[in-house]
Amino acid sequence: MRVATLLPSATETLFALGVEPIGVSHSCDHPPAARDLPTLTSTVVDHDDRSAADIDAQMRSVDGAVYDLDVDRLAALEPDLVVTQATCDVCAVDAGAVHAAVASLDPAPEVLTLDPHSFGDVLDDVTRLGAAVDRSDAAAALVDGLTDRVDRVRERAADAVAESGRPRTAVLDWTDPPIRAGHWVRDMVEIAGGDPSFQPDGASEPAAWDDVRAYDPEALVVAPCGFERDRAVDAIADLADRPGWRDLAAVDADRAYAADGNALFNRPSHRLVDSLEALFACLHPEHASAPSGERDRVARVDATTPSVRADGG
Repeated sequence: MRVATLLPSATETLFALGVEPIGVSHSCDHPPAARDLPTLTSTVVDHDDRSAADIDAQMRSVDGAVYDLDVDRLAALEPDLVVTQATCDVCAVDAGAVHAAVASLDPAPEVLTLDPHSFGDVLDDVTRLGAAVDRSDAAAALVDGLTDRVDRVRERAADAVAESGRPRTAVLDWTDPPIRAGHWVRDMVEIAGGDPSFQPDGASEPAAWDDVRAYDPEALVVAPCGFERDRAVDAIADLADRPGWRDLAAVDADRAYAADGNALFNRPSHRLVDSLEALFACLHPEHASAPSGERDRVARVDATTPSVRADGG
């Protein structure tokens, strides 16, 4: 089957199922082989060396589509299936635009629109994607392994919560303006043994800085959407300039973490289970089997002068 995918999470999962797409989005970068595939999308927003506030301003100023689909290239690839999403219009090509473009092709390929909003939805989409590309057995095996890992986190989290309670947890997927991470993140905080009440029960949403201060998180995870860990460290540095930063419980307890949002948290692929394990290590490091998350993906930050701590954890 010839499959074109317009979102990174689907690309990641397809590779995990043993299917190499014929075309991908400009954001698809995992696994590394995805970078060598034909690119079908582009964006008018310039992310390079831009601050969070600048990128947000660019997004707000766009008159029309933020992302473009190369319909001619898509037609030339002659896909049997196009995978898109309807979860977030600021993260990928709008699903409506994809359906309109596909309808213009002859023959028109099938379209699979993924729309996950919870952690369970993400695992269910592995099964849906597997069925769509005739890899149901591979998808079932992948989901079984993921479910076992999630169950292990639940068990360790139950022990940790019984011993020390649920730390007030804040996960931000943008910092200027602050945006509290939604969709599947609230579920992840709950499973990992944190207090999920700061995270919205729905889409990500802006939060006033005073709301962050009032909640006073005991653990703060910053995972800017689409950016790697070093940019997350920069984002924490931006927060450190805000009033009351040093008074936050997470800062006082040295529990501020910079996360690679590009690899963790932001993308609803099978790798969200990696994110869950990293989150558990941030919330309950004394119960985690490894130092706080993947050292190259998540790092504890010196919150007074934001930089990665020498211990990496």
